[in-house]
Amino acid sequence: MFANPAASWYHSHQYNAKAACEHCGGVARHECWCITCDPLVQYAYGAVVDPDRLTLIDTLILHALGVMWGKNQCEGACQTA
Repeated sequence: MFANPAASWYHSHQYNAKAACEHCGGVARHECWCITCDPLVQYAYGAVVDPDRLTLIDTLILHALGVMWGKNQCEGACQTA
């Protein structure tokens, strides 16, 4: 046994794949671009999951670029032309 409890925790802590972040795969710490750390990535992820979360400005920018941003119209598998 270690005399210092903090040292025993440090030496007994095992990293494994189950402990990895589901977004960035970080085990000991998250990547700087991880959704759990970066508010811009959180916004972008939210816009993909729910298009109604886009700000008016972003909606106008996408419209000016010719992008139609909305909910997925396909139910199940989409047919491609």
